[in-house]
Amino acid sequence: MTETHLLDDFDRARLVQRRHHAPHEILGRHGHVFRTVQTGADEVSVVVGGESYPMQDVGDDIFELQLEAAAGEHFYRVRWGNHTAEVKDPYSYAPTVGELDLHLMGEGRHERLWEVLGARAQDDGIAFSVWAPHAAGVSVIADFNGWNARQHPMRSLGGSGVWELFVPDQRPGAHYKFAITTGDGVQLDKADPMARLAEPAPATASIVVPADDYQWNDAEWLAQRELQDILHTPMSVYEVHLGSWRKGLSYRDMAVELVEYVTEQGFTHVELMAVSEHPYEPSWGYQVTSYYAPNHRLGTPDDFRFLIDALHAAHIGVIMDWVPGHFPRDAWALARFDGEACYEHPDPRRGDQPDWGTHVFDFGRNEVRNFLVANALYWCHEFHIDGLRVDAVASMLYLDYSRNEGEWLPNIYGGRENLDAVAFLQEMNATLHRDLPGVLTIAEESTSWPGVTTPTYQDGLGFSLKWNMGWMHDTLEYVQRDPAHRSHHHGEITFSMVYAYSENYVLPISHDEVVHGKGSLWERMPAGSSWDKAAMLRTLLAYMWTHPGKKLLFQGQEFGQCQEWSEQRGVDWDDQQGWEGELHRGISQLTAELNQIYTELPAAGTNDHSPEGFRWIAADDAENNVLSYLRRSADGTQRLACVVNFSGSTVDNYRIGLPEAGTWRQVLNTDAERFEGADRALQDLSTEANGSHGFVQSARLQVPAHSAQIFVFDA
Repeated sequence: MTETHLLDDFDRARLVQRRHHAPHEILGRHGHVFRTVQTGADEVSVVVGGESYPMQDVGDDIFELQLEAAAGEHFYRVRWGNHTAEVKDPYSYAPTVGELDLHLMGEGRHERLWEVLGARAQDDGIAFSVWAPHAAGVSVIADFNGWNARQHPMRSLGGSGVWELFVPDQRPGAHYKFAITTGDGVQLDKADPMARLAEPAPATASIVVPADDYQWNDAEWLAQRELQDILHTPMSVYEVHLGSWRKGLSYRDMAVELVEYVTEQGFTHVELMAVSEHPYEPSWGYQVTSYYAPNHRLGTPDDFRFLIDALHAAHIGVIMDWVPGHFPRDAWALARFDGEACYEHPDPRRGDQPDWGTHVFDFGRNEVRNFLVANALYWCHEFHIDGLRVDAVASMLYLDYSRNEGEWLPNIYGGRENLDAVAFLQEMNATLHRDLPGVLTIAEESTSWPGVTTPTYQDGLGFSLKWNMGWMHDTLEYVQRDPAHRSHHHGEITFSMVYAYSENYVLPISHDEVVHGKGSLWERMPAGSSWDKAAMLRTLLAYMWTHPGKKLLFQGQEFGQCQEWSEQRGVDWDDQQGWEGELHRGISQLTAELNQIYTELPAAGTNDHSPEGFRWIAADDAENNVLSYLRRSADGTQRLACVVNFSGSTVDNYRIGLPEAGTWRQVLNTDAERFEGADRALQDLSTEANGSHGFVQSARLQVPAHSAQIFVFDA
């Protein structure tokens, strides 16, 4: 045993300055030498083979000892004042990230990235690893080491950019960050990009979660999902902001209340506005700081799983908003993660998003692309998410998006297309659909980019569905007009059928359309009595539900909420009280019946994406503001006839042509008393051999003002 100073000055300086890339080479046991860092310790002994040997304090909280003969495992006995603890040696463990993992990460092909990066709870401790390719040194800082960056330095795993350390005897619940020393010696304390749980804002630490042992009960649902044909399956989506649907509810509360409500209303899916962790609540989840952590405000990750499990038990699919296009500039999160551009593109002409004051991911970098593709897989594997609605796709596809001349960098061909983003989206879609058949991807894409829902093997982007933003804007623009003026704008309401089959569309009336001064659907109905507003809104919903395409409606609009949405106030359930409340309850009843018709009648919901599923009866009746059209089931056995009057005048003795002779049964009239209508024109149609609109048969009917009627004929 000797007290000779064994640590050379170079290694000591690198340890003290937090710049040592290989602390395992000098800390721990090396032959007969033991060395440890114990911040603030008064005494440290090494215990080997049951014998305790005092170690020499060589300064800078470093303790070392050389033993000529010492067999067996070792640990340290450390005294700080009156407190003594036995501490296992983190520097006696092999790397927890394998060579194959590093190779796959370097290629951008590690599809289970969350299993090798981040903080992973194991039986005897926590394995920490992080990608920080420009760092001069990285340490784990945590509540278990007093947030001291010198206590637990990590080792660099070669050119991979990954840093790793196993800390024994630590447990889930630990709060931690990574202290990154930049090339110029600055310490950056960063939350874990792979964190599964985050501290409540304004705190910013990451939290270690237990190994996933949630017992799912949705095996039957997942098996059926794998076999679904979404293009020939009804899909009616209720978009929800979980934090404001009913204020104060947790994930587990909503596993009862939201599930019951969505079931009563008859929606097939819910779409959850971005639930990934975000510190700024008014961002609604679109300024993500922890891509692998569900929002802590409503419960734990297992609580979120419980909600999804409950929705699946009720045969309701779950779509989640996903935001891979940009991320905020918070200094403790992804921005300039290791002191340089890491997750973002280094050129601000590509790496900055001026509209939102955010950074844009570097889609061409293997590790960044891997981070995002694995994240898509993570939510679907670990939380059984049934679909991802990808936010702001246009901002990713175009290099000049929201940029002026000279503020953007063309691609290698001189064009405005972001070729790296295109390749990323294709890889994400192809990988997800290959790995999890039946999982949907939905693009919020507002331009005419070709092939958004064309498969990647045909050089498309590979999405399952695309939001029909053109239909949304034209329709809302039309219905906001005074009925007296609509005849001059008839093309706005019919134009969507010109391109209805260019993509596989969802018809969305989303949260973006009922905020920021745009007004609720109720407010957007032209001036008039509450009865008129309700009648027009019922007509709009019936038109939407019978138009080709999947359906999406944001919370509160299913009953005609009066005020536009605010995350601070949430849904105005009180609108359903009093006399006007009867009108809102009527709208709610109509939404439920529209969902029933859409899901139960094959002609309404099995042929949304084929020209054979739709035919105009009369698209040109601008004088009356009346639309009439047919819907046909995928197997050809059922037809619907739909007559929609957008005018404020009733049309009597109105003739429409029909393709089949006989009785067409009325299955819905938005003017019915049960919807708080005037109860007019409640009759079936009987055809006569009097040709009209290119058909041999026709029928006459009354078309009430502000109404829609649906008739069914079963062949």
